Amino acid sequence: MTTDATTKPTVRPSSLPVKPRIYSGIQPTGRPHLGNDLGAIRNYVALQDRYEAIYCIVDYHALTHVHDPEVLRRQTLEMAAALIALGLDPKRCTVFVQSDRPEVTELCWLFNTVTPVGWLQRTPTYKEKRANQPEDVNHGLLTYPVLQAADIALPKASLVPIGKDQAPHLELSREIVRAFNARYGETFPEPQAVYTEAPVVLGTDGQRKMSKSIGNTIEILAEPDVIRKQVMSMVTDTQRILRTDPGRPQVCNVCQLHRHFGKDYEEIWDGERAARTGCVDTKKLLVERIIAHYAPARAMYSELLADPAHLRAILNEGAERIRPIAEATMTEVRERMGLR
Repeated sequence: MTTDATTKPTVRPSSLPVKPRIYSGIQPTGRPHLGNDLGAIRNYVALQDRYEAIYCIVDYHALTHVHDPEVLRRQTLEMAAALIALGLDPKRCTVFVQSDRPEVTELCWLFNTVTPVGWLQRTPTYKEKRANQPEDVNHGLLTYPVLQAADIALPKASLVPIGKDQAPHLELSREIVRAFNARYGETFPEPQAVYTEAPVVLGTDGQRKMSKSIGNTIEILAEPDVIRKQVMSMVTDTQRILRTDPGRPQVCNVCQLHRHFGKDYEEIWDGERAARTGCVDTKKLLVERIIAHYAPARAMYSELLADPAHLRAILNEGAERIRPIAEATMTEVRERMGLR
């Protein structure tokens, strides 16, 4: 490496992947709900053969709101088991836990030094999180996007699968990477979006996005009786009072979810419009289809959780697989920044 007072360090960049490298992180919220699968996990599964795919369970991020160690450990293993049960193959992609590659926290700190505070204070997610937990506005909520940028940059991922509503979040990561490259030389690729078919899945209340914090979820890997109770509680077409009233499938959440569980959803919609079927009939059919669709995943999920040592071994293997990538990145970053 050579340098002088006016030039930047000359560093050989760590090797970039031949196959496009894609990264996504998911919070360890435990057993996923229907919105998690339709909105993210199905896309993860579809992308694992097209790219060098890296999927991370972001337990460092979770520490901004989960403060019970046992809960965090349990939910991390539950999410890992669910991802694999729902179709991620550790032989075809990398699945690991964020804290198993602590290089990301070092990179996060280094990114903090190129990130203006104003960028973070204006993010809608910070304002939202601050409103959701006013008694626990910790510094991690503010710097959450910096850690996200470090997650993506550590493996030098060039692509991130997102829905179009998440584009502003990714743009901040791009700005942070751009700021680092401008100051220290071209080091990281600016991550590009891979826009996926990620529907906004409404919860059982039919109004808000499905979320555990709201309590309007359908727990796809729960016992069938739990799924049945949750689906049968769903709000449908509020203007349909009588069984003989024509339905409006375009505003009925139950009808919309049928799109994902059978090619005959238009026939189901026609039955609602013509009042040949009632809301209860449509719910019962959806229940049975959800239970049947997720039955194999439910069985594998239980099997994986019954052998936590095997599950941890899978996660450890994933963390070891990206160790050379993470170490090479940090060696390059330290040299560029003048660190020993």
